[in-house]
Amino acid sequence: MHDSSPGLARPLSRRRLLQGGLICSAALALPTLARAAEPLSQRYPDPLIEILDDRFLELRLFNASVERLATGLRWAEGPVWIGDGNYLLMSDIPNNRIVRWDEVSGRLDTYRAQSNFANGLTRDRQGRLIACEGSTTHGLGRRVTRTEHDGRLTVLADNFEGKPFNSPNDVVVKGDGSIWFSDPPFQANSDYEGHRVKTEQPDGVYRIDGESLAVTRVIGDLNGPNGLAFSPDEKLLYVVEGRAKPNRLVWAYTVKDDGSLGERRKHIEALEYGALDGIKCDVAGNLWCGWGSSGAPAAKPEALDGVRVFDPSGKALGHIHLPERCPNLCFGGPEGNRLFMAGSHSLYSLYVNIRGAGL
Repeated sequence: MHDSSPGLARPLSRRRLLQGGLICSAALALPTLARAAEPLSQRYPDPLIEILDDRFLELRLFNASVERLATGLRWAEGPVWIGDGNYLLMSDIPNNRIVRWDEVSGRLDTYRAQSNFANGLTRDRQGRLIACEGSTTHGLGRRVTRTEHDGRLTVLADNFEGKPFNSPNDVVVKGDGSIWFSDPPFQANSDYEGHRVKTEQPDGVYRIDGESLAVTRVIGDLNGPNGLAFSPDEKLLYVVEGRAKPNRLVWAYTVKDDGSLGERRKHIEALEYGALDGIKCDVAGNLWCGWGSSGAPAAKPEALDGVRVFDPSGKALGHIHLPERCPNLCFGGPEGNRLFMAGSHSLYSLYVNIRGAGL
């Protein structure tokens, strides 16, 4: 029995309570889902995807947009897709943290605070996180670490021949388990992305043996080595020379069976004040390059910022325009066909018609 007089509220049945809860839950969830995929343009095909060669039409999806997934960063770097957890990790270097973007909730949260100003991130063949820690926090850093499955950190390398590294930057893992990383002085030159220190090593690229963890310097004659990527067959190592003059370059090195490098050739030259940063290969051998302005007064960042794609011969195929510079990128998603782009302040994505290599 209940009183149904107009002035009194009617008790809620269990069904009405559940219905109300579902409505409230949906109302709360919808804004989060909307923020998780904010297209920069409503048009198809997306005008932000510039075709420089008709072959890029095969890599572009007609009805896929460049989407902003999250923002609020100071300098995003080193994105890596964690498929078994359905999330992405990336470094926010000036804030000294690694952040986590969750595909399901669309949330961006801190994954690791006090990250020793981590920069490049990747995973080894056992799925463990490998991080280039580019500076120092409480006396640590300037090293390459591995996060074990139980959360403990293992230091893989923090010096070469007794001298500390400059500021480990980008990192890739080869099929044999070896870990390759670049070591420019970028984070050692100010107190913004770490701490100003006097460097003791030449700019270099190093290899950590997958079994013995022995460290060897494989390149020592580049000015500011930065992004690294293996070709799909791992017979070539692509290396960005980030301070090459007059223009920044990508070199292609032959990889020998013993882990050393052979001859090199110039693969890409960033003309018109372009700046290369992080790079990734797809399964066809195309190179997807984080792109922006070199900072020259005559440069036009609005025309350069984004991702530029090159075929295996080094010919430009297309450009994905972003409203900010793209320091680094990675492929991910269940099919490996989602390009994640770490912009200076934001995370972007674009579905493409090809998969990333090595996923």
